[in-house]
Amino acid sequence: MKIRVSAVQYHLHTIASFEDFAAQCEHYIKTAQEYGSEFVLFPEFFTTQLLSIGSEQGTRLTINELPGFTEAYLNLFQAFAIETGMHIIGGTHVIAREGKLYNVAHLFYPNGRIEEQAKLHITPTEVHEWNMNAGDHFRVFDTEKGRIALLTCYDIEFPEIVRMAKAKGADVIFCPSCTDDRHGFHRVRYTSHARAIENQVYVVLTGTVGALPTVDFMRANFGQAAVITPNDIPFPPKGLLAEGELNNDMIVTADLDLSLLYEVRERGSVTTWRDRRTDLYPDWEQMKQY
Repeated sequence: MKIRVSAVQYHLHTIASFEDFAAQCEHYIKTAQEYGSEFVLFPEFFTTQLLSIGSEQGTRLTINELPGFTEAYLNLFQAFAIETGMHIIGGTHVIAREGKLYNVAHLFYPNGRIEEQAKLHITPTEVHEWNMNAGDHFRVFDTEKGRIALLTCYDIEFPEIVRMAKAKGADVIFCPSCTDDRHGFHRVRYTSHARAIENQVYVVLTGTVGALPTVDFMRANFGQAAVITPNDIPFPPKGLLAEGELNNDMIVTADLDLSLLYEVRERGSVTTWRDRRTDLYPDWEQMKQY
């Protein structure tokens, strides 16, 4: 089975209204639709662009005001998914729950269903500057095209969580990210390749580009989308099906052939998933309560 995926290098810039945000998102959605994509991925924290609108009094908005846009955001992306028939990973959006802020990835199904996966590993900046809280539940999601997982940016740097995703049957990891410099970008990029090799899965990655001069901690962005594969003969030698142009406003598209994953897991040059030493470390497939 093949899945066509698109990843958006979302260009952050100052806007004047929610309608500006909606129009920019619609542009990317329609582009992916024209390419025949079945899944489209937006980056982490792309909805912080809404903070650049400012208040009616002309003051700057902070991260604490971002949850005020949640209903409008959910309605917009739910409508996109229903209208286009695509599965949309709506990047991440900051929500408030019981007085706490969470950085949450949202999966919008073509039938109107909405699912969530909160970011599980929180960076020091998120903790100390934005008072963000970590999610405490990890899930995988069934779609008509296969089982997927949503792991946000820093999450992909922890090998255990991707082991858990694969043990739960996920073949594709969607990773929305947001990095402000080369160091952060390469941490996420390199570990995405490692996770694809270790678990013989696809990783679809994207990040923010551009700048929000009036939004704290979103003034610099360094990003590039990539569709990453295991490194074995059926795949490109560098483990890359597609990648964008660094820091450009664009969208990349590629076809994921799930049958190739099953092939290399059984008869690959290396069989990293099968060859785990579960006598030495945990076998997540046998651990039911996680």
